[in-house]
Amino acid sequence: MAPSRFAFHALVGIRRVVRNDQFVVVALSIFVGCLSAFGAIAFREGIDVAQWLAFGYGGVDLASHVAGLPWWQVVAVPTLGGLVVGVMLRTTMPGGLPQGVPHVMEACALRGGRMPLLPGIAAAVISATSLGVGSSTGREGPVVHLGATLAAAIAHLLGMTASLSRTLLGAGVAAAVAASFNAPIAGVFFALEVVVGHYALSAFAPIVMASVTGTIVSRLYYGDFPAFVLPETFEIVSFWEFPAFALLGVACAVVALGLMYAAIYADRWISRLRIPLVVRPAAGGLVLGVMALAFPHILGVGYEATDAALREALPLWLLFALIVVKALATAISIGCRFGGGVFSPSLFLGAMTGGAFGYVATQAAPDLSSGHGAYTLIGMGAVAAAVLGAPMSTILIVFEMTSDYQLTAALMVAVVIATLITQQAVGHSLFTWQLDARGVRLQGGRETRLLSQIRVASIMKHDHTDIGPDATPEEVIAALNRARYGEVFVVEPETRRFLGIITIVEMARVEPGDKRPAGELARRDTPLLEVSDDVRAAMDMMDVAAESHIPVVESRESGRIVGFVHEHDVLLAYHRALLQVRAEERGERV
Repeated sequence: MAPSRFAFHALVGIRRVVRNDQFVVVALSIFVGCLSAFGAIAFREGIDVAQWLAFGYGGVDLASHVAGLPWWQVVAVPTLGGLVVGVMLRTTMPGGLPQGVPHVMEACALRGGRMPLLPGIAAAVISATSLGVGSSTGREGPVVHLGATLAAAIAHLLGMTASLSRTLLGAGVAAAVAASFNAPIAGVFFALEVVVGHYALSAFAPIVMASVTGTIVSRLYYGDFPAFVLPETFEIVSFWEFPAFALLGVACAVVALGLMYAAIYADRWISRLRIPLVVRPAAGGLVLGVMALAFPHILGVGYEATDAALREALPLWLLFALIVVKALATAISIGCRFGGGVFSPSLFLGAMTGGAFGYVATQAAPDLSSGHGAYTLIGMGAVAAAVLGAPMSTILIVFEMTSDYQLTAALMVAVVIATLITQQAVGHSLFTWQLDARGVRLQGGRETRLLSQIRVASIMKHDHTDIGPDATPEEVIAALNRARYGEVFVVEPETRRFLGIITIVEMARVEPGDKRPAGELARRDTPLLEVSDDVRAAMDMMDVAAESHIPVVESRESGRIVGFVHEHDVLLAYHRALLQVRAEERGERV
């Protein structure tokens, strides 16, 4: 009896574990980690194939190969390749806009971790093609988007809840970053810091498993090598260098701001030219090709120039020149709708900034300098952290590449200063700035984001009291006495169009004997909400207008009154969103 009883209890325990959401999502995260890593490998191979077809060479040392090509080919490849990208954008991308990390952030924050599969695959193909024909963008952003898309497809296929879908989305992101940089710890923190938005165990455990799995798959394919070719060691010569590292952080903030402003405003300025979408990347490719005749380093991912800066192999004039030229090339690529991310350009610009700063610092105090290479690596981390809004992740990427505590301490100083200056200057990372430009706001915390998913129609009340515009003051007073909330809406009887509002306080100010009808007594500057507005908009409107009741109309064009929103109901919705966020972080069902 005893063994059978033990087997029975064991079976019950197994069933409980299998039905446990946390166990299921951890198991799925391992599969997602594999899938995301294979996606990252396929994407990198796709870039090499596109590059081989375009330039006759597949590899990271594109600049050296392009330098030996005839000028017409250097100009023609990005131009004709841009035309191909334009056709792909027109036929496959919603809105004709390439997709990347900002879309992953939006999906996690506002769409319950849902991302469509086919547009996600198309986005990866567009980005691989763009980089293969010379787009001055990066490969990490598209890899992150692809990993998130694959994870979201698994979550959708299994009918997972929004909370579990967001966690699995973060797992796909972590595995993609880990596979790209051979940095599992950085993959975890990038997913938590940039995408998921919290560090609760319910998300931490699956994301760790996915990141480790992605790293294992990547190392089995590529070997255990860092993303960049580094010297054996970087030695910090003296702690007197730390003021120089702090000053480097300031310089990196300036470069990061330059890239961010250029990327945001390039799209606006190019859009004003009204170039058709199909030829827009081709026009950008023509400009890139002409620039590449003098500076072939700007084409593609640019890791060859970054490695050269780490080896201290670039002259000072070229370091300074590439800061300006690469920032312009990246802005043109983004503005002309080439696919690709900004991680690699940020690292490129950081390498040039750090290398130039290190060259000057070494000339000024050769006995106290750790060498150009150390400054180059610190600059890479500082610019990337400021642009991406991910200081923890970039610090960990550098630490995992170098395993050097002293260098990491110096990097932390530069990263903190660069990030602080950038946040104070613009209040955004480039990702959130790009989302803001599209009207997508992620500020205010996850509970506030949840409010943006709740429509006003779901919380509005209908027990308002209304009167016609011809009602006499006596009829207004009688209506106010019946009104539950001490106010009446003035409404056209036939069309139900909202005209204004009259409160008890306002009616008390009416002089005795005043015979003006309700239409003239009504306050007409009342803010209005549409039924399609979200609760976050209602909260912001109440805060600005200092109103406790906001009328809700069918649309602002028709003005047809359908109800009103009470401050109490908005606060109750916020409270429920807060409880939902806390429950998700604890891994509870919501």
